Amino acid sequence: MIEVLAAVLTYLSLGGAVWAAVLVVANRPIELREWHGLWLYGLVVLLEVGLLAQLVVGIVQLTTDDRQIETATFVGYLVTMVLVPPIAAFWALLERTRWGPVVMVVGCLTIPVLIIRLRQVWEAHV
Repeated sequence: MIEVLAAVLTYLSLGGAVWAAVLVVANRPIELREWHGLWLYGLVVLLEVGLLAQLVVGIVQLTTDDRQIETATFVGYLVTMVLVPPIAAFWALLERTRWGPVVMVVGCLTIPVLIIRLRQVWEAHV
């Protein structure tokens, strides 16, 4: 795991959650025709690129390190981190009510939790 990248991804996802929460409070759906929707989805794309980098680095470190890590759990958290943002973004875009941004808030808040769990699994077997 790249610790600096994990911290940046945490802050990006929390920023996306706050941004989507503002849309929930304003009772506005996410629309890609407006600036707030484009910037939010730009942030999600940036988050996804970072998560893909973390996935590749995590798998490489898993195969080259001599730690006794629960491989299935570690890879499961890595893959789940990569899958959550696109699924949440797609679902949020399809939902035209205020619940669309709520889905994005939940999806963005899931990423820091998965990063914490991934770090715990990685550091458990030093």
